[in-house]
Amino acid sequence: MIYPLPAVMVTCGSTHENYNIITIAWTGTVSTNPPMCYISVRPSRHSYDLIKKNMEFVINLTTLDLAKQTDWCGVLSGRNVNKFKETGLTPISGDIVSAPLIAESPINIECKVKDILELGSHHMFLAEVVAIHASQEFMNEDTGEFDLSKSNIINYSHGKYYEAGKFIGKFGFSVKKRKK
Repeated sequence: MIYPLPAVMVTCGSTHENYNIITIAWTGTVSTNPPMCYISVRPSRHSYDLIKKNMEFVINLTTLDLAKQTDWCGVLSGRNVNKFKETGLTPISGDIVSAPLIAESPINIECKVKDILELGSHHMFLAEVVAIHASQEFMNEDTGEFDLSKSNIINYSHGKYYEAGKFIGKFGFSVKKRKK
């Protein structure tokens, strides 16, 4: 019941012929230093073997504009279709991993798997973040930070997609002293 979760497209594979995209909602940050994250994947999924073989993947954040492709990549198997070709998404090279980035994604997070935890229905790929790419169009010019409200990032909750990004306050706003 920990919802909503980010809806992301994870890319994997090491050659153009076996690139794949899997839609994941079970993902998140686990450490700041070193920067680490995770994804959880069912062993029966086509992407599971690709990730396990290459020990790397890319988390591509999704937006309202990418919602249809995000859902489509979560419904169909990469065993049967070329998801890049069918969705019109553009694979581009990253800096470190051989798995492709999705050019249309506002943020791409290159990851190298450090451990695989077999946790029942899903196995968790615990990974170190080795590179991050952010689209300049979604950066706040004043702060240099990623502007979530500009990107229209989507979330997933109980089988449904939602748009996220309304700013309500920054860390510590609840205890900040007011200026007199």
